[in-house]
Order: sequence, then structure tokens, then C-alpha cells
Amino acid sequence: MFWIDTLLLIGGLLLLLGIASSKFSARVGVPVLVMFLTLGMLAGSEGVLGLAFDNYRLAHGIGTVALAMILFDGGLQSPWGAIRRVWKPSLLMATLGVSVTAGVTGMAAAWILELSLLKGLLLGSIVGSTDAAAVFSILRSGGVHLPQRLAATLEVESGSNDPMAIFLTVGLLELLMGQMAWGPGLLLLLAVQIVAGATVGVAAGFAAVGVVNRINLDASGLYPVLVTACSLLTFGLAASLGGSGFLAVYIAGIVMGNSRIVFRRGVFLFHDAVAWLSQIVLFVMLGLLSFPSRLWGIAGQGLLIAAVLIFVARPVATLMLWPFRYTGRELLFVSWVGLKGAVPITLATFPLVVGLANADQLFDVVFFVVLVSALIQGWTLPSMARKLGLETPPPSQPPVTLEISSLRHVEGDIIDYLVDNDSPAAGRPVKRLALPEGVVIAIIARQQQIIPPHGDTRIEPGDHVILVLRPDTRPLVNKIFGPRERRGEELPPSLEFPLRGSTRVGELEKFYDIPMDAPAEHTLDQVLRERLGPERTVVGARVCFGPISLTIRKIGSQQAIQSVGMTILPLDELELGPCEQEDSLQEYGRSVEPHS
Repeated sequence: MFWIDTLLLIGGLLLLLGIASSKFSARVGVPVLVMFLTLGMLAGSEGVLGLAFDNYRLAHGIGTVALAMILFDGGLQSPWGAIRRVWKPSLLMATLGVSVTAGVTGMAAAWILELSLLKGLLLGSIVGSTDAAAVFSILRSGGVHLPQRLAATLEVESGSNDPMAIFLTVGLLELLMGQMAWGPGLLLLLAVQIVAGATVGVAAGFAAVGVVNRINLDASGLYPVLVTACSLLTFGLAASLGGSGFLAVYIAGIVMGNSRIVFRRGVFLFHDAVAWLSQIVLFVMLGLLSFPSRLWGIAGQGLLIAAVLIFVARPVATLMLWPFRYTGRELLFVSWVGLKGAVPITLATFPLVVGLANADQLFDVVFFVVLVSALIQGWTLPSMARKLGLETPPPSQPPVTLEISSLRHVEGDIIDYLVDNDSPAAGRPVKRLALPEGVVIAIIARQQQIIPPHGDTRIEPGDHVILVLRPDTRPLVNKIFGPRERRGEELPPSLEFPLRGSTRVGELEKFYDIPMDAPAEHTLDQVLRERLGPERTVVGARVCFGPISLTIRKIGSQQAIQSVGMTILPLDELELGPCEQEDSLQEYGRSVEPHS
């Protein structure tokens, strides 16, 4: 049992050193993956600890599980709105871009290393994909803040390009081993990898959402474990059907991350921790596999191949983004973020596992190229973003957070809004915000102070306003507190928004950009009662003001209207004039045109 105790001691020590190195890397600007790889090399057979590790099959298995967890967490944290904007250019780079990168790099490698063309293309395929673990680590944890579209493009590309790299690597290996010929078999392998992986990912993601929300576990700690089990099952099912397990878990993560699931925040925190643990284990293990003395022997050739990859192959592949109206600066930055990491090193173990000739040389060159890419590209990413004028201010973090912790599905959200200087809410008291019914301000965080909200509490620029709201009121609340780009969005038609009867007409016009020909100081209660008269002021009565319809939903004592449902009228209803049947339309008049 002594070796188990020693293994646990060494494992715990390496984890602690890995966590400490991540903190050190943030201070000195070195990519965290370089620190983890270096730690593994120092602990390896030629390092300080002298740990001999050359089990490539075990490394391949551990690397597969770790990469699956990293990709799943990346999918969980990818908002669907960002993916929808960039899926076309990202998938183009993830397929054709990887092929171009692999082809250019492979031909150069065949000439530099004096290999056959097929072996050169095999090396190019291994290093052809942008590594998700490296990109997620640098973009999300390395202090680089980019415009949303650019960051989403890089993340979606890196998360979805592994199937193409795996297809090219496996296909070329089978050609080299004589197990497959050029032709339909190779194309069928690609089609099955992508189609089966994507199909299983979508189906398993939605199935997992249903299971998580309906299983009603008594212990909250089991929900993250259940989600992990679903992700592993997704990978295994896709792989057993011949598809890409990596693509499947990434898509399943996207589906689950953009769905309402029980114990959501706990699930996200758990998988963020699992992703970090996976990165530490993966990169340290890959460092243990390396032999620094052998790296020196191929340093010259490795530098030439890395130069071709970084300065020729990746920029040529990036040119295909030009039709998507990326600026020249953005294209230059995308070409520089061709980061290599765990995926190429893991793929480099494939030739070793099948016993391909010159496999040791290929592994050493790939490892060296990854180190050069991580050091040169990863280290210079922040300065490159600043020089190109692409770095954006980091998002302001709230001093406090709230969470709905429930073991059942709750129809409620907690949202943190940062109030801009030009926000409609800035400088206004809470009671004059025209908040929809069902929306409550829970906390106002101002610098290091917690301010209990009252009706007369004034919202100031820089405040973090944390609200508890019903999901269907989110579009209205975005109009009041949301960022500039979201305040210009149109409210969806035919969806009824709940408003308080005490909301003033002027507030409705100011916050929601809705024109009403009525006195600004009047409340909705006053306007509707005066329009309808005492006899017609009943629940369900409906009055239209230009582009909106107001329906009475609740009446309190003394005929005071407490709740009103507001609907944005579709264009076809506006053309038909649905409010022409009202008897007292002349009292306030009609808006001339619907607001756009």
C-alpha cells in the first residue's frame, strides 16, 4: 500500500503546485497551460522528481476524459445569442480552416523533416486545430477582454474544430497503416463524425435537461454529479456510434447551459472546478510524457514548422473570414489566436499507440510546436489585443451575489444589472422606474456598501442593481437597466407584459419608448378608468393606445386598477385598427404611427 500513499502525496503536491502556478502565471502574464506543462516536465523522468511516465495508452484515456470535461464546461458557459451570431464563420474555420492549416503545415513539415507527404500531412493534421482548453483558459481566465462577436468566434471555433482534426488524423493514420484507401470511405468517416456527434449532442442535451428537472433528488450535491454523468454518457454514446464525442459533449453543454435547469448555479460552479482540475491534470500529465533532452534535438526543425504554422498556415486559413465583414484588425487577431495545446499533444499519442514508424519524432515535434505556440502566441495575446485596439474594459463584478437555491424548478431569475451613466434608471428613485409587476429590487450594491431599496432610494451610475423577476418580464427590465445595445431592441409582439396600475404614462413612454397620447403625470389606473368609464372598468376590458394594447387584469378596492397587461400589437392588427370599436377613443386621441 506504500505506493498508493506515495501516489496520493505526489498527486496532491502537483495539484497544489498547479493551482499556485496559475496564480503566478496571471501575475507574470505567462499562459497557464505553459506553467502546467513546465510543472509536468520538472516532475518528469528528466526533472527534479524523476517520475518516469511513458504509458501513452493511459495518457490517451486520461486526456480524452479531461478534454471532454473542458469542452462540456466551455459549452455550458457559451450563451446561445453569441453562438447564433457567429456560427457560420466559426464552423467554416472549424472545418475548411483546419484543413487549410493542416495542408500548408503538413507540406512544410514533410520537406523540413524529410518525411513522406502523408506523414507530413499527418503532423499538420495533429497541430491543425485551435485548442479549446488553451483558448478558454486565456480568454476567460487570462484577463483578455474582447468584443463579444470576436470572442464568440474564437470560442465556438476552438470548441467545434476537434472533429475535423481527429478525422484528418485518424484518416491519415488508417491510410498509412493500409487500413483504408482514398475515396468514399474517408468522406464517410468525416460525415459520421460530424453528423452523429452533433445529433447525439443535441438529443442528449435536451434529454439531460428533462431528466435534471424532473428527477427530484433530495440531495442538492447530486445534481452536478448527475449532469457530469449525462455528459460522459453523451460522449460515450456518440463515440460508440462512430461520431465525435468531443463535438457531442460541447453541443450538449451549449444546450444545457442555455436551458433552465434545477440548481443551475451549483452545476455551473461544480463544472468550472472540474474544468480547472482537468486542465491541471491534463497539462501536467502531458508534461510528464515529454523528454526535454529529445526536444533539444529537434528544436531547429520544430521552430521552422512552428513559424510556418503561426505566420503562414493560420493567416492563410483566416482569410476565409473576409466575406463575413470582420475588420482587418480582427482578422489579424484571429490569425494570431491559433493557439495549440492539449488536443495536438493528445492526438500525437495516436501514432505511438498504433506503432507507426517515426512516431516518437512526430510526438516530440508536436510537443515542441505546442510549447512555441503557447509561449509566443499565448504570452503576447493581451499586448496584441491592445495594439490592435480590440481590448475592451473588463465587465464590472458585483460586490455581492444572490442565488435561488431550490431542489425544484422555480420560475424566477436573479439578474445583476450594472447601471451606466446614460441608463434611463440612473438618477431616478425606485418608485419612478415603472418596474413590471412581479419584479423586485432585492439589493443595491454601491461600491462596498449594501443599500436596502426603498421607494425613495435613488439609483446612481455605477450601482449594481440585483433584481428578482419572472422570466417573462426580462425584456421590459432590460429596457430600464440593460446595456446600450439591448435597450434598442424592440419588445416582442403578442407577448403580454404585466404592469402595475400605479405606473405613470410618462414613465412608460420614457423607459419603454412607447408613445401614448395621454397626460404624462396620469397613472395607467387613471387613464383606463377615464377611458372606459365606471360601467366598463372590469377585468378583461381592453383599450389600445397606438401600438400597444392595455388589458385590465386585477381590480382592487374602490375600483382601483392594480394590474394591467400590456401587449405590443402586431402590424396586421394595427392595419385593421382593432381599437376602433372603443367608444371614447376621442378623449386622448390615437398615436399616428406605431413606434419603431
